[in-house]
Amino acid sequence: MRAYRAIIERFIQEFGDGPVDQVTPEQILTYLNRLTEGNKPYTKRIRYSQLSSFFNFVRNNIDPELLNPCDRPMIRKLYRERVPLRWKIIEKETIDEIIFRTTKVRNRLILELMARGGMRIGEVLKLRLGDLQGRKLVLREPKSGKEYEFVFIPQKVADRLREYALQVCNDPSDRIFPISYEAARMMVIKSGKLVGVKLRPHDLRRHSATFASRSGVPIEIISKVILRHANLSTTQRYLGTISDVEAIRWIENIYG
Repeated sequence: MRAYRAIIERFIQEFGDGPVDQVTPEQILTYLNRLTEGNKPYTKRIRYSQLSSFFNFVRNNIDPELLNPCDRPMIRKLYRERVPLRWKIIEKETIDEIIFRTTKVRNRLILELMARGGMRIGEVLKLRLGDLQGRKLVLREPKSGKEYEFVFIPQKVADRLREYALQVCNDPSDRIFPISYEAARMMVIKSGKLVGVKLRPHDLRRHSATFASRSGVPIEIISKVILRHANLSTTQRYLGTISDVEAIRWIENIYG
């Protein structure tokens, strides 16, 4: 009763002066949109389910002829539970081959920062000489809305990144990779074609998360340090489906 009270009291305020069987789907949609404005999708689905259950209760116990105004294809589609996407993750050996076959220093560094550091392509392109702090990189004005965030990368990548940055930058404020997003995206696609796979920039970031997970890194570290997500549920969507090759490898490691 406590769970349903808030939405039912608001519903009575809105429609209490008229017959319940005269409430239209359009009125319900307007009411739900106003009621759940600013809420997360999960909360919106809960409110829709509660209101739909109220009408079902009225139909089952009071008026068998009542048509549930929530039970319309358009409304159900708007408030249905979203099935999380599960991406197919490219195997580590393939990612390594893509990186090793990329001979241009700039392009290889861009690939490695995404695949080894979990960076977004936009974050890589915004890096400046002054953002390099050894194995720690400073991200200014990140996607999270914070003033800055940190990315941690392997020592070998950090050494090559600094060496390259000192060659192409004259000032700490100079961008290390002064190319457009589209140019970087096309470079990633062409790199994937070298080994016969369809590769997109975000595939490399997802690979960094999945490889870390398969290597035994706690999901809290993957979420907060590698991907820098606000919550674990977002991180879990990044972890790809396990292929037969990966499953056999893990079973062999455990019992072989």
